[in-house]
Amino acid sequence: MNRSFLLGSFPVLSFALLLAGCAKSANQSATSDTASSSSPSSGTESAKREAAPRPRPIVVPADTAISVVLDEPLGSKTSTTGQTFTATVQHPVEVDGRVAIPKGARVTGVVKDAKPAGRFKGGAVLALELTSVTVNEKEHEIQTTAHTVTSKGKGKRTAAMVGGGAGGGAAIGAVAGGGKGAAIGALIGAAAGTGGAGLTGNRDITLPAETTLSFKLLQPLEIRGR
Repeated sequence: MNRSFLLGSFPVLSFALLLAGCAKSANQSATSDTASSSSPSSGTESAKREAAPRPRPIVVPADTAISVVLDEPLGSKTSTTGQTFTATVQHPVEVDGRVAIPKGARVTGVVKDAKPAGRFKGGAVLALELTSVTVNEKEHEIQTTAHTVTSKGKGKRTAAMVGGGAGGGAAIGAVAGGGKGAAIGALIGAAAGTGGAGLTGNRDITLPAETTLSFKLLQPLEIRGR
């Protein structure tokens, strides 16, 4: 009787031991996976990546000067209003010890006004503004003051007196200051009376390539790192 009971119970006991072994193995595997996923080194690296702050953007305040060098020639007679041009930043622009705009950064500008000198009256005008600067391969739109160059013309009074001979020229000289001015005016008037040529000469404005110009920001400029 006892022997039969033992023989009958053996398969049940063996199955129970097998289940217990499987459960232990599964628990050990789960514990190992959990420990692996939450290992100190892995968690530290992840925390570092999440905690690493992004570089703060640099804000260049309004009224900051930007000095540039023209890449191409511009002129009151050769350029047209609305024409774009390029230039290169001559000196780095720094804010609180950080370089916001590096030397050599590319700049784009526009010709706001270009008027050639008149033959008898009216001077030449050349006005330029910057419109963008490229930093860290990103183009930033900017607004700046205008760099304006003008040359004086002869004016309506002078134009009206041209052709009046020496007398008219003397009158011009007298208006300019009398005495010595009148003598100079007489010579100019004589030349005008005989030759009939314009008196303004070449008063057009020319800015060769590599000319240095300075502008000021009208609004703050925010530069973000890569």
